Amino acid sequence: MRRVGLEDTVSIRYTEKLENGTVFASSEIRGPLKIKIGSPDAAIGLQRGLVGMEIGEKKTIKVPPEEAMGPKMEELIVDIKRSKFPDNIIPAVGKKIKVKQASGNFIDAIITHMTEDTITVDANHPLAGKTLIFDVELMEIT
Repeated sequence: MRRVGLEDTVSIRYTEKLENGTVFASSEIRGPLKIKIGSPDAAIGLQRGLVGMEIGEKKTIKVPPEEAMGPKMEELIVDIKRSKFPDNIIPAVGKKIKVKQASGNFIDAIITHMTEDTITVDANHPLAGKTLIFDVELMEIT
């Protein structure tokens, strides 16, 4: 039987969760996931875990942060003085905002803390620094 190799494209059913069991993505909601092995579009640790699988095989793949969304980077957590915060945004903890970088590009961030004088924003990916658990079933190899 054929096994997944480098540069194959696969289709998987999956449940993606944190180590504490919190499910944050599933093919039951989003449908099967297609991944090209070796592409930058999926966590490298997930791709490594798929290599060698056969169609119909089920597996749990544990992916450390450095092979998923990377470590949480403290330099992406910034305190902004309220006086410098845009007037058109009403700040609230948990609110997602766009932050303009020095390069002129915008990145997604979330407000994580507020005081009387400052607003803390975090531009890390929400899953940065977290180990991810994938329960997968290989559906197709192309």
